[in-house]
Amino acid sequence: MEFNCPSLLILTLVVLFSSILVSNSVFGKTTTTHCEFAAVFNFGDSNSDTGGLSAAFGQAPPPHGETYFHAPAGRYCDGRLVIDFIAGSLGLPYLSAYLDSVGSNFTHGANFATAGSTIRPQNTTLHQSGFSPISLNVQWYEFNDFHRRSQIFRNQGGVFMKLLPKAEDFSRALYTFDIGQNDLTAGYFLNMSTDQVRAYVPDVLGQFQSVIKNIYNQGGRSFWIHNTGPVGCLPYIMDRLPITAGQVDKAGCSGPFNDVAQYFNVKLKETLVRLRMDLPMAAITYVDVYSVKYSLISQATKHGFVHPLQACCGHGGKYNYNKHIGCGGKKTVHGKEILVGKPCKDPSVMINWDGVHFTEAANKWIFDQIVDGSFSDPPIPLHMACHRRPPH
Repeated sequence: MEFNCPSLLILTLVVLFSSILVSNSVFGKTTTTHCEFAAVFNFGDSNSDTGGLSAAFGQAPPPHGETYFHAPAGRYCDGRLVIDFIAGSLGLPYLSAYLDSVGSNFTHGANFATAGSTIRPQNTTLHQSGFSPISLNVQWYEFNDFHRRSQIFRNQGGVFMKLLPKAEDFSRALYTFDIGQNDLTAGYFLNMSTDQVRAYVPDVLGQFQSVIKNIYNQGGRSFWIHNTGPVGCLPYIMDRLPITAGQVDKAGCSGPFNDVAQYFNVKLKETLVRLRMDLPMAAITYVDVYSVKYSLISQATKHGFVHPLQACCGHGGKYNYNKHIGCGGKKTVHGKEILVGKPCKDPSVMINWDGVHFTEAANKWIFDQIVDGSFSDPPIPLHMACHRRPPH
């Protein structure tokens, strides 16, 4: 039988080339393969809280959750959050809150975010300031404990096998972050000047950096990190922190507060550049949700939305927001309790849900813009976020 050496050589080269394409980019190689994320572990504030604060301090009341879940679901929203769409697009179930002991399943990840969380711990209670005691360092402690103890219980077998992730899933997971907004607003609510708020941003990001390194040291390799949004466009900021006419931008937002958010984002991006050098096997994706959210608010009509600076669910005032009576709030009139924090007729065309958070419709629109990597650095789509370089 004749032995065809050229054919064998070609076959060998094809196999070799294919193996290079599918190699993991933690070694710095370009790849075209989708990532097989086994789980998502999320850290953040109310933008991605799927029930943490509700489990610890009382359920977000109706009408929260009415659009999609048709009942309160731990989210400060009428329906789903961006993190819900992220999980769904990866073929994973919505994340259970780590603090929620009822009906939770952590097989495919856990959510450590709580509404009101900051990166840097606050020196006030939740009831004093509205900021959660579950700051990012506490979320890290929770994750560290979960990582260790989940395997102790999973190894016992039985029901734990169905409720907890495999050991190898921690290195095959996507670690998502959406936090920092409250660190900025906390300063303003304490009557700090813009310069004072800017001055503590490096310290805030230093603490953020430490948490990323801690997770990396535990085997985390894929990080999807949102910057902070245009806080100066949120009704609760504009209502509580009035500004002069000259400080209002073309979209009707507070220019100074948005400037601070953009400063935070510049410094966050610089922090991630340094982290990529310090953590050579990490795939770190910076996602510019600020630009996406500002585009949505400033060009609302173009994108099919109305009243971008008003809350859908609220009570009174220029922005349909009242810090004393929020969404779902009730008031006693003539001895009878009535609902005054009512939702609008059509949340699907509103951007802001309750003066602080976005509607499900807005969250879905935001997710659709960021999922393909158009607003990412490097420009990597969500399903390839385990890779350090964009595919060719």
